[in-house]
Parts: sequence; C-alpha cells; structure tokens
Amino acid sequence: MSFEGAAEIERSLEIAAARGGDLTDAIYARLFGAFPETEALFVMDKGGQVRGSMLAHVFETIFDFIGERRYAHRFIRAEIVTHDGYGVAPDAFAAFFGIVRDEVRAACASDWTASMEEAWRRLLDELHTYAVSPAA
Repeated sequence: MSFEGAAEIERSLEIAAARGGDLTDAIYARLFGAFPETEALFVMDKGGQVRGSMLAHVFETIFDFIGERRYAHRFIRAEIVTHDGYGVAPDAFAAFFGIVRDEVRAACASDWTASMEEAWRRLLDELHTYAVSPAA
C-alpha cells in the first residue's frame, strides 16, 4: 500500500528534527494544554523516558502507516484499548496525532508547505478512522 503524500510527511519530519531536535517536551506540552487531565498520567515519568518512548512509537507508527502498513493500523487499535485502561478517551488518543502534526509544523516554520499540510490532513483523516473505529 502506498500513501499519497508519504514524501511530504517524511520531509516535514526531517525538517522538524533538524530544526527542533527532540520534540518530546513540546509535543507533550501541547497535549497537556489540550487535555490537562492527561498530565497526571505521567506523574512517575520524572525524566521523560516514558514520554520519549511513546513518541518514538508514534513516529514508527506514522512511518509504517505511510509505508508498508504492516502493523500500524492494528497497533493503533490496540493502543486505544490500552489507553482506555489508563482512562484516556479515544478522542484524546486520536487527537495526539494532530498534536504531533502541529508541533512538526511549528518546527518546520517557513519550510512548511501546502503539500505538507495536505499530506498531513490526509494522514490524520486516515489515522482517525482507525483511532475511533472499535473493530476491524
């Protein structure tokens, strides 16, 4: 399966990494701003290792989703169940991918393009179907 816009997603992530470095703190600051109730879930994550690991899984999932799509769709559905057990609503889980996009866009700054915006919109639309659908 080939995702139209994969190159734009990859390029935006490359630019963001080069410009912003480790985006973990900025992404989780956005998450906590949008969903303040989620911050308490990380009370034991003093050094940010859990957040960093979770974000690494998100990036791996995005790359698989825009690539071969070997596991990403199943991983997303499994993580919804896991996160529901922590008290994270599916809409908050689904919103996280948009939060990642927003921080990537901010890091890209003037190098963010209309084609990147469109590719991310399509990606988020597709991811959302897996994040809110209970089965399949």
